[in-house]
Amino acid sequence: MAEQGQYPLVAIDPVANAQNEWVALSLRLPPGADLPQRLQVMFAGSELLDAIAPLDCLLHLDSPAALTVPVLALLPANRVGLVIAAAALNAGSAARQLAELHACGYRIWLDGNVPEGTKAPAALRAVARDCRAERADRATALPPGRLVALFGPHLAHGVDRARDFSTCEIAGFDWFSGDYPYDPDAAPSADDDGSSRRRILTLLGLLARDAESRELEHQIKQDPTLAYHLLKLVNSAAFAVSTEITSFAHAITVLGRRQLQRWLQLLLYARQQPDGLPNLLLPLAARRAAQLEALSRAAGGDRDAQDLAFMTGVFSLLDRLLHMPMAAIAADLYLPDGVAGALLERRGRLGAWLRLAETQPDALALEEAGVSPGDWWASQLHAYHWAIQVGRNV
Repeated sequence: MAEQGQYPLVAIDPVANAQNEWVALSLRLPPGADLPQRLQVMFAGSELLDAIAPLDCLLHLDSPAALTVPVLALLPANRVGLVIAAAALNAGSAARQLAELHACGYRIWLDGNVPEGTKAPAALRAVARDCRAERADRATALPPGRLVALFGPHLAHGVDRARDFSTCEIAGFDWFSGDYPYDPDAAPSADDDGSSRRRILTLLGLLARDAESRELEHQIKQDPTLAYHLLKLVNSAAFAVSTEITSFAHAITVLGRRQLQRWLQLLLYARQQPDGLPNLLLPLAARRAAQLEALSRAAGGDRDAQDLAFMTGVFSLLDRLLHMPMAAIAADLYLPDGVAGALLERRGRLGAWLRLAETQPDALALEEAGVSPGDWWASQLHAYHWAIQVGRNV
């Protein structure tokens, strides 16, 4: 296990397919002469790959030079894909090294356009593109269907708008990462009337005032779809319940109201129609909730403090989900002052942690928030592990 100060800062982004299912996680580390050493720290042991299983990781690199023999010894080819900047082909040995890595079973994506005067190894036919860069330079954009003849899956990253997602899908990309799930234009379908969400908000209000169990049961029995999602989630690996829960009353008895409150909070983001696409905000909200909870636990927070941290994370995307101002949501839910302050103004310790979870923080940002690199890394692994399980069960 690495010392606290040795944990590298790693930017992690989920990668989804066109069906809104997470298929991998993208990993990026800042460049530098010590990059091979930081890669060894990150992949030492099996905690990273175990935490994100069954997903694989896509390691973004400017050059294959960082993939030294000790590094490759830690990267199983069946779990780690390599996204390499195409500009690296300007280096004389890069093409040969990439061809050798491909022959060893590594999946390789060439990121960007191949430089003029160079040639990519014929076997490397999966591509990646940075949509943020292509928006700035339309001459590099791929025309519709351009990638169909190449072996994929092809990766579009920096996809920050619903419009970009559509453009990339038409061009033949299969996997996508970026901020497009947060785009207001990525709205629920027209047949989503939000009735289940309104019922969940009612249930959360009943829990907040410690209503009797029969009042809760009455609400849930009026919505069979919600009841199905509740029982499916609570029996999933994400909650690690030792006995099968077969009814809502049983769930209250076995789990208690704290856990009941948690999965109701998560189910605000569940798909509203049985045949609809999953909502990509669900695993993102689950990740934030689990990460803030882990940071609270690391800081010595008791069970109540951890619950408030979880609530802050899971509610932090409600304004995008419900297309409402966060101030109105906070007022409707009668949120505790600390949670409301964090959501509205990023105030207090919860607000500082939420700000970290919303970004890819550097060492200074962690220091200002009082979070050690080791605690941040542990919270990342815990959060993605839990979000992956939740996303696969709702």
